[in-house]
Amino acid sequence: MTGLPAAQAAPRNVRWILLGVMLAMLLGMLDNMIIGTAMPTIVGELGGLEHLSWVVSAYTLATAASTPIWAKLGDIFGRKPNFLASIAIFLIGSGLSGAAQTMDQLIGFRVLQGIGAGGLAAGAFAIIGELIPPRERAKYMGMTASLMALATIGGPLVGGFVTDHFGWRWTFYLNLPLGLVALVWCQAMLHLSAKRPNAKIDYLGAALLTVTISAIVLVTTWGGTQYAWGSPQVLAMIAVVALGLPAFLWSQTRAPEPIIPLSLFTSRNFALTSVLGLVTGVAMFGAVSFVPLFQQTVQGASASNSGLLLLPMMVPIIAVSQIAGRVMGKTGRYKIYPILGGAFLTAGSIAMATVSTDTSRLTSGIYMALLGAGIGFLMQITMMIAQNSVQMKDIGAASGTSTLFRTLGGSFGVALFGALFNRQVTGALSGQGGGSASAGTQLDPATLSTLPATIRDAYLHGVASGVHSIFTWAAVICAVGLVAALFIVDVPLRQPGAPAAAPVKEPVTQS
Repeated sequence: MTGLPAAQAAPRNVRWILLGVMLAMLLGMLDNMIIGTAMPTIVGELGGLEHLSWVVSAYTLATAASTPIWAKLGDIFGRKPNFLASIAIFLIGSGLSGAAQTMDQLIGFRVLQGIGAGGLAAGAFAIIGELIPPRERAKYMGMTASLMALATIGGPLVGGFVTDHFGWRWTFYLNLPLGLVALVWCQAMLHLSAKRPNAKIDYLGAALLTVTISAIVLVTTWGGTQYAWGSPQVLAMIAVVALGLPAFLWSQTRAPEPIIPLSLFTSRNFALTSVLGLVTGVAMFGAVSFVPLFQQTVQGASASNSGLLLLPMMVPIIAVSQIAGRVMGKTGRYKIYPILGGAFLTAGSIAMATVSTDTSRLTSGIYMALLGAGIGFLMQITMMIAQNSVQMKDIGAASGTSTLFRTLGGSFGVALFGALFNRQVTGALSGQGGGSASAGTQLDPATLSTLPATIRDAYLHGVASGVHSIFTWAAVICAVGLVAALFIVDVPLRQPGAPAAAPVKEPVTQS
């Protein structure tokens, strides 16, 4: 390991430094959660109901496609200017979105906003990785899990309050003062390494990656919802993925500074944590998307505070990530946590697969807590393991790639689970002659109460059956993650002054 830079001690004022970084990161996490509650009002003023889904999809697509590119640019040009640029772009996109006069304008400005958000997530993780050595970093990773939980729970509440009292445009304008504080704070407090000399941008790789990721997101967004899986639109996107992915991989073998260095995957730990990130995204986004629907329709929970319905899952995420991070920081060992995460996710999925129309909210809350504990063990710890598996010069690319796998896992999870759910609900309604109701398989409680009793009961059983199918498949996917976790190499986390590890390829014996 000679010749590799030593892990530096964290700055004394690192908590103050991270305050601005975390505020910027929170803005990107909150955005879609806040905007979701304002959608009916936006459509009422701007029209364009047929383009409604694109207000969210455009942001998600731009975020996913830009994340690894931002991460690599941070490795090349320095993380501070890169992070400040992403904040600025996000704020410009937010201001323009709030001022949009048509739905097309709003969608275009949301793309710009999403591009900035991609840099917020990738930049924040890479900055933490550069500022704080791995042994201490474990204690801070729980902060990002807490932010995610705060955004998931608080986003719908804030969005509803702001829309009702100030108008939907302020759901975007709210980002401006907070973002400016983060921008000024990071400019004043962040002191990071400068850009690498003579580095070249991989333009071909960036273009191929953007096209490929965009096609993947569109397949998972369109398939089975806006277009049939066998439609020309979905098949065209599948063809783009089939051609774009190998072309991108080929380009990465030729580029002097590849966007995603394929050498990262020669590290066993990095490759395995990428699998775990994908699994975590599938489980987390699937649960966030469909468990509240079950609670509202079958269990009669109020939809007005939908974020609060996820509390049984979010509280364990915060608690487990904080406790595991502190213990890991003291011991320097981490293999047990991905194993526990995979086990809890699998157990929670199996438990959720047993729900029915008679399942109480207390029982489903316990099942959700199992899922939350699993996510808490995995979400930030896998990022930390990935960063610990690469050299400092690649920590941005490693952070961005890990974030990308989790995002793609979420897209795949929502698409797969949505198809399973819709099939079960549509089948249940069709069996009772509810053809008109089956046109929209996600009915709000008010509409549901107007249906005939036989169709309403069929819908409730269809929802329960859909949740059963979703989590049966989730259990299989999470079991794959558990198997992957068993093969992680438990290399102790580096302490300040210790040499940075080269990528881990095979198990090593620590003396």
